[in-house]
Amino acid sequence: MIAYFNGDFLEKDEITISPDDRGFLFADGLYEVIRSYRGKLFRAQDHIERLNYGAGRLCLETRDFSYLEQVAQDLLKKNELKGDATVYFQITRGTAPRGHAFPDPPPAPTVFCTAALLDPTQTMDSRENGIQVITVADTRWAGCDIKTTALTANVLANQEAVEKGAKEALFVRDGVVMEGTHSNFFAVADGCLVTAPASNYILHGITRKVVLELADAKGVKVNQAPVFTSGLPRITEAFITGTTTEITPVISIDGIPVGTGTPGPVTRTIQDGFLDLIMDKDAPFIENTK
Repeated sequence: MIAYFNGDFLEKDEITISPDDRGFLFADGLYEVIRSYRGKLFRAQDHIERLNYGAGRLCLETRDFSYLEQVAQDLLKKNELKGDATVYFQITRGTAPRGHAFPDPPPAPTVFCTAALLDPTQTMDSRENGIQVITVADTRWAGCDIKTTALTANVLANQEAVEKGAKEALFVRDGVVMEGTHSNFFAVADGCLVTAPASNYILHGITRKVVLELADAKGVKVNQAPVFTSGLPRITEAFITGTTTEITPVISIDGIPVGTGTPGPVTRTIQDGFLDLIMDKDAPFIENTK
Protein backbone atom coordinates (compact mmCIF):
# COMPACT_ATOMS: atom_id res chain seq x y z
CA MET A 1 0.00 0.00 0.00
CA ILE A 2 1.24 3.47 -0.91
CA ALA A 3 0.68 6.08 1.80
CA TYR A 4 1.50 9.77 2.18
CA PHE A 5 3.77 10.95 4.97
CA ASN A 6 5.00 14.51 5.48
CA GLY A 7 5.27 15.35 1.80
CA ASP A 8 6.29 11.97 0.37
CA PHE A 9 4.48 8.98 -1.10
CA LEU A 10 5.97 5.84 0.46
CA GLU A 11 5.18 2.22 1.07
CA LYS A 12 3.15 2.19 4.28
CA ASP A 13 5.51 -0.32 5.90
CA GLU A 14 8.42 2.10 5.42
CA ILE A 15 6.81 4.86 7.47
CA THR A 16 7.78 5.41 11.09
CA ILE A 17 6.42 7.97 13.54
CA SER A 18 8.43 9.27 16.48
CA PRO A 19 7.41 8.18 20.00
CA ASP A 20 7.70 11.88 20.87
CA ASP A 21 4.91 12.74 18.45
CA ARG A 22 2.21 14.65 20.32
CA GLY A 23 -0.46 12.58 18.65
CA PHE A 24 0.93 9.54 20.48
CA LEU A 25 1.60 11.35 23.75
CA PHE A 26 -1.50 13.54 24.05
CA ALA A 27 -3.90 12.60 21.23
CA ASP A 28 -3.06 16.14 20.14
CA GLY A 29 -4.34 15.89 16.61
CA LEU A 30 -7.12 15.59 14.08
CA TYR A 31 -8.38 13.07 11.60
CA GLU A 32 -10.67 13.12 8.60
CA VAL A 33 -12.03 10.49 6.23
CA ILE A 34 -13.30 11.03 2.68
CA ARG A 35 -15.29 8.45 0.78
CA SER A 36 -14.80 7.81 -2.91
CA TYR A 37 -17.33 6.27 -5.26
CA ARG A 38 -16.09 4.80 -8.54
CA GLY A 39 -12.78 6.53 -7.97
CA LYS A 40 -14.35 9.97 -7.36
CA LEU A 41 -14.04 11.75 -4.03
CA PHE A 42 -17.36 12.60 -2.38
CA ARG A 43 -17.73 16.11 -0.94
CA ALA A 44 -13.97 16.50 -0.59
CA GLN A 45 -14.10 20.26 -0.13
CA ASP A 46 -16.53 19.94 2.76
CA HIS A 47 -14.21 17.49 4.49
CA ILE A 48 -11.18 19.71 3.94
CA GLU A 49 -13.06 22.72 5.29
CA ARG A 50 -13.90 20.78 8.44
CA LEU A 51 -10.27 19.71 8.77
CA ASN A 52 -9.13 23.32 8.41
CA TYR A 53 -11.68 24.37 11.02
CA GLY A 54 -10.26 21.82 13.43
CA ALA A 55 -6.70 22.93 12.71
CA GLY A 56 -7.71 26.47 13.60
CA ARG A 57 -9.43 25.39 16.80
CA LEU A 58 -6.36 23.39 17.86
CA CYS A 59 -4.04 26.25 16.86
CA LEU A 60 -1.87 24.03 14.70
CA GLU A 61 1.10 25.60 12.95
CA THR A 62 -0.52 24.74 9.59
CA ARG A 63 -4.19 25.62 9.27
CA ASP A 64 -4.83 25.18 5.57
CA PHE A 65 -4.77 21.59 4.36
CA SER A 66 -6.45 22.21 1.02
CA TYR A 67 -3.55 20.45 -0.74
CA LEU A 68 -4.71 17.17 0.78
CA GLU A 69 -7.56 16.92 -1.71
CA GLN A 70 -4.95 16.38 -4.42
CA VAL A 71 -3.07 14.00 -2.12
CA ALA A 72 -6.27 11.97 -1.74
CA GLN A 73 -6.74 11.79 -5.50
CA ASP A 74 -3.11 10.75 -5.94
CA LEU A 75 -3.47 8.00 -3.33
CA LEU A 76 -6.50 6.58 -5.11
CA LYS A 77 -4.54 6.54 -8.36
CA LYS A 78 -1.30 5.15 -6.93
CA ASN A 79 -3.18 2.35 -5.17
CA GLU A 80 -5.40 1.71 -8.20
CA LEU A 81 -8.59 2.19 -6.18
CA LYS A 82 -11.17 2.71 -8.90
CA GLY A 83 -14.19 1.49 -6.93
CA ASP A 84 -15.44 2.40 -3.45
CA ALA A 85 -12.67 3.44 -1.09
CA THR A 86 -11.84 5.57 1.91
CA VAL A 87 -9.01 8.06 2.37
CA TYR A 88 -7.97 8.77 5.96
CA PHE A 89 -5.98 11.81 7.08
CA GLN A 90 -4.22 11.75 10.45
CA ILE A 91 -2.65 15.07 11.49
CA THR A 92 -0.89 15.86 14.76
CA ARG A 93 0.79 18.93 16.18
CA GLY A 94 4.10 17.25 15.44
CA THR A 95 7.13 15.94 17.31
CA ALA A 96 8.53 17.76 20.34
CA PRO A 97 9.81 17.14 23.89
CA ARG A 98 6.95 16.13 26.19
CA GLY A 99 5.15 19.07 27.77
CA HIS A 100 1.51 20.08 27.95
CA ALA A 101 2.03 23.60 26.59
CA PHE A 102 2.52 24.12 22.86
CA PRO A 103 6.15 23.56 21.81
CA ASP A 104 8.18 26.71 21.18
CA PRO A 105 9.18 26.97 18.41
CA PRO A 106 6.19 25.10 17.01
CA PRO A 107 7.03 21.94 15.05
CA ALA A 108 5.66 21.14 11.62
CA PRO A 109 2.53 19.00 11.90
CA THR A 110 2.81 15.28 11.24
CA VAL A 111 0.64 14.42 8.23
CA PHE A 112 -0.15 10.78 7.46
CA CYS A 113 -2.70 9.71 4.82
CA THR A 114 -3.83 6.30 3.63
CA ALA A 115 -6.36 4.98 1.13
CA ALA A 116 -8.04 1.58 1.22
CA LEU A 117 -10.66 -0.38 -0.64
CA LEU A 118 -14.13 -0.34 0.95
CA ASP A 119 -16.49 -3.24 0.36
CA PRO A 120 -20.05 -1.82 0.51
CA THR A 121 -21.57 -5.31 0.64
CA GLN A 122 -20.30 -5.67 4.21
CA THR A 123 -22.85 -3.11 5.42
CA MET A 124 -25.56 -3.88 2.88
CA ASP A 125 -27.72 -5.83 5.35
CA SER A 126 -27.57 -2.98 7.88
CA ARG A 127 -28.57 -0.39 5.29
CA GLU A 128 -31.40 -2.58 3.99
CA ASN A 129 -32.84 -4.04 7.19
CA GLY A 130 -31.68 -1.61 9.85
CA ILE A 131 -29.69 -1.92 13.07
CA GLN A 132 -30.19 -1.99 16.81
CA VAL A 133 -28.59 0.74 18.91
CA ILE A 134 -28.24 1.55 22.60
CA THR A 135 -28.02 4.80 24.53
CA VAL A 136 -25.10 5.74 26.80
CA ALA A 137 -24.24 8.75 28.93
CA ASP A 138 -22.24 11.35 27.03
CA THR A 139 -18.98 11.67 28.95
CA ARG A 140 -17.07 13.43 26.17
CA TRP A 141 -15.58 16.89 26.34
CA ALA A 142 -17.46 19.94 25.07
CA GLY A 143 -15.53 20.19 21.80
CA CYS A 144 -17.26 17.45 19.83
CA ASP A 145 -17.42 19.66 16.74
CA ILE A 146 -13.64 19.21 16.39
CA LYS A 147 -12.78 15.88 14.75
CA THR A 148 -9.92 15.01 17.08
CA THR A 149 -8.14 11.69 17.49
CA ALA A 150 -9.11 11.66 21.19
CA LEU A 151 -11.81 9.00 20.83
CA THR A 152 -11.55 7.00 24.05
CA ALA A 153 -15.14 7.74 25.12
CA ASN A 154 -16.35 6.78 21.64
CA VAL A 155 -14.36 3.53 21.69
CA LEU A 156 -15.72 2.50 25.10
CA ALA A 157 -19.31 3.34 24.15
CA ASN A 158 -19.07 1.47 20.87
CA GLN A 159 -17.60 -1.56 22.63
CA GLU A 160 -20.52 -1.50 25.05
CA ALA A 161 -22.86 -1.56 22.07
CA VAL A 162 -21.04 -4.54 20.57
CA GLU A 163 -21.17 -6.44 23.85
CA LYS A 164 -24.94 -5.85 24.00
CA GLY A 165 -25.46 -7.07 20.44
CA ALA A 166 -26.00 -3.61 18.97
CA LYS A 167 -24.26 -1.82 16.10
CA GLU A 168 -24.00 1.69 17.51
CA ALA A 169 -24.27 3.66 20.75
CA LEU A 170 -26.04 7.01 20.96
CA PHE A 171 -24.64 9.61 23.34
CA VAL A 172 -27.21 11.20 25.67
CA ARG A 173 -26.47 14.51 27.38
CA ASP A 174 -28.98 16.02 29.83
CA GLY A 175 -31.77 13.85 28.43
CA VAL A 176 -31.03 14.73 24.80
CA VAL A 177 -29.79 12.30 22.14
CA MET A 178 -26.78 14.05 20.61
CA GLU A 179 -25.18 11.65 18.09
CA GLY A 180 -23.58 8.23 17.77
CA THR A 181 -20.00 7.17 18.45
CA HIS A 182 -19.21 7.54 14.74
CA SER A 183 -22.45 8.86 13.28
CA ASN A 184 -25.10 11.57 13.44
CA PHE A 185 -28.64 10.69 14.49
CA PHE A 186 -32.00 11.50 12.87
CA ALA A 187 -35.51 10.69 14.09
CA VAL A 188 -38.93 11.06 12.48
CA ALA A 189 -41.79 12.38 14.60
CA ASP A 190 -45.18 13.38 13.18
CA GLY A 191 -43.73 13.10 9.67
CA CYS A 192 -40.96 15.61 10.48
CA LEU A 193 -37.26 14.77 10.33
CA VAL A 194 -35.62 15.85 13.59
CA THR A 195 -31.90 16.02 14.40
CA ALA A 196 -29.80 17.75 17.03
CA PRO A 197 -28.85 21.27 15.92
CA ALA A 198 -25.25 21.96 14.99
CA SER A 199 -23.32 22.93 18.11
CA ASN A 200 -20.10 22.17 19.93
CA TYR A 201 -21.73 18.99 21.27
CA ILE A 202 -21.96 17.16 17.94
CA LEU A 203 -19.72 16.66 14.95
CA HIS A 204 -21.00 18.59 11.96
CA GLY A 205 -21.21 15.55 9.73
CA ILE A 206 -20.79 15.86 5.98
CA THR A 207 -23.39 13.14 5.35
CA ARG A 208 -25.63 14.93 7.85
CA LYS A 209 -25.30 18.04 5.69
CA VAL A 210 -26.13 16.04 2.55
CA VAL A 211 -29.22 14.55 4.23
CA LEU A 212 -30.49 18.02 5.12
CA GLU A 213 -30.02 19.07 1.50
CA LEU A 214 -31.80 15.95 0.25
CA ALA A 215 -34.69 16.46 2.67
CA ASP A 216 -35.15 19.98 1.36
CA ALA A 217 -35.05 18.74 -2.24
CA LYS A 218 -37.54 15.95 -1.49
CA GLY A 219 -39.97 18.16 0.41
CA VAL A 220 -39.34 16.44 3.75
CA LYS A 221 -39.96 18.78 6.66
CA VAL A 222 -36.91 19.18 8.92
CA ASN A 223 -36.57 20.48 12.44
CA GLN A 224 -33.08 20.91 13.88
CA ALA A 225 -34.08 20.57 17.51
CA PRO A 226 -33.30 18.42 20.55
CA VAL A 227 -34.37 14.78 20.38
CA PHE A 228 -35.30 13.98 23.98
CA THR A 229 -34.99 10.45 25.30
CA SER A 230 -38.42 10.90 26.85
CA GLY A 231 -39.82 11.29 23.33
CA LEU A 232 -38.13 8.23 21.81
CA PRO A 233 -41.17 5.95 22.35
CA ARG A 234 -43.17 8.30 20.10
CA ILE A 235 -40.83 8.44 17.12
CA THR A 236 -41.83 6.40 14.08
CA GLU A 237 -38.46 6.17 12.31
CA ALA A 238 -34.79 6.75 12.97
CA PHE A 239 -31.50 6.46 11.14
CA ILE A 240 -27.82 7.26 11.55
CA THR A 241 -25.57 8.91 9.00
CA GLY A 242 -21.85 8.91 8.34
CA THR A 243 -19.18 8.75 5.66
CA THR A 244 -18.93 4.96 5.82
CA THR A 245 -22.38 4.19 7.24
CA GLU A 246 -24.15 6.45 4.69
CA ILE A 247 -27.85 6.33 5.72
CA THR A 248 -28.47 3.33 7.98
CA PRO A 249 -31.96 2.75 9.46
CA VAL A 250 -32.33 2.27 13.22
CA ILE A 251 -35.03 -0.27 14.05
CA SER A 252 -34.67 -0.47 17.84
CA ILE A 253 -33.21 1.67 20.63
CA ASP A 254 -32.32 -0.01 23.93
CA GLY A 255 -34.29 -3.05 22.82
CA ILE A 256 -37.48 -1.07 22.12
CA PRO A 257 -38.67 -1.13 18.47
CA VAL A 258 -38.71 2.17 16.59
CA GLY A 259 -42.13 2.49 14.98
CA THR A 260 -42.95 -0.82 13.31
CA GLY A 261 -39.43 -2.09 13.85
CA THR A 262 -38.65 -1.77 10.14
CA PRO A 263 -37.16 1.05 8.02
CA GLY A 264 -39.83 3.65 7.32
CA PRO A 265 -40.87 5.72 4.29
CA VAL A 266 -38.94 8.89 5.18
CA THR A 267 -35.78 6.86 5.71
CA ARG A 268 -36.29 5.13 2.36
CA THR A 269 -36.87 8.47 0.63
CA ILE A 270 -33.57 9.81 1.97
CA GLN A 271 -31.77 6.56 1.13
CA ASP A 272 -33.10 6.60 -2.43
CA GLY A 273 -32.07 10.22 -2.87
CA PHE A 274 -28.60 9.48 -1.58
CA LEU A 275 -28.26 6.48 -3.88
CA ASP A 276 -29.33 8.57 -6.89
CA LEU A 277 -26.75 11.13 -5.86
CA ILE A 278 -23.78 8.80 -5.66
CA MET A 279 -24.76 6.81 -8.75
CA ASP A 280 -25.07 9.90 -10.96
CA LYS A 281 -21.59 10.40 -12.39
CA ASP A 282 -22.48 13.95 -13.39
CA ALA A 283 -24.01 14.95 -10.05
CA PRO A 284 -22.56 18.26 -8.83
CA PHE A 285 -22.86 16.98 -5.25
CA ILE A 286 -19.97 14.61 -5.90
CA GLU A 287 -17.48 17.43 -6.10
CA ASN A 288 -19.30 19.88 -3.82
CA THR A 289 -22.07 22.42 -3.84
CA LYS A 290 -22.10 25.72 -2.05
